[in-house]
Amino acid sequence: MKFAHLVEINDPFNPLIDPLTQEQVWRGLELRALEPQRFADNLDSAAILERSDNWVRRELRYGSLIVHDTVQFEPMRRLRVEVEPAPNLARATMTTTIEMPHPGSLFVRFEYETGVPAGAAPAGEFYDGFVKQAYVAADVDAIRMIRRLAAEGAL
Repeated sequence: MKFAHLVEINDPFNPLIDPLTQEQVWRGLELRALEPQRFADNLDSAAILERSDNWVRRELRYGSLIVHDTVQFEPMRRLRVEVEPAPNLARATMTTTIEMPHPGSLFVRFEYETGVPAGAAPAGEFYDGFVKQAYVAADVDAIRMIRRLAAEGAL
């Protein structure tokens, strides 16, 4: 399944939304990768297994499900998460890109590409709709958390 959606960060026509800088959004997205438990209530634990200047390899535990992935950083612009395939878990990627189409505007584009675990049948459109809704909800919540952290001066 391929899926993408866009979250508007700064709306110059909405004075009720405090604008964020590109750096604040980047720091928040980076924090989401390095400390994912702050952004996901259903995540039991997260560990950085390896680290380099431009990537980290993580182990995420959701109950009995263990996910290994690699997050690649393109500072101030893009994060790319590659999930390693495992039994009952297909290879997947998530790319998060900061976009500034014109001065004063700021968006974050979330792109997902997921496969089907080996030996499993495709889930179908109905199930994919629920997955897409979950992605959007998680991403909107992440932006909400980034806004809160920015307001607290934590970014």
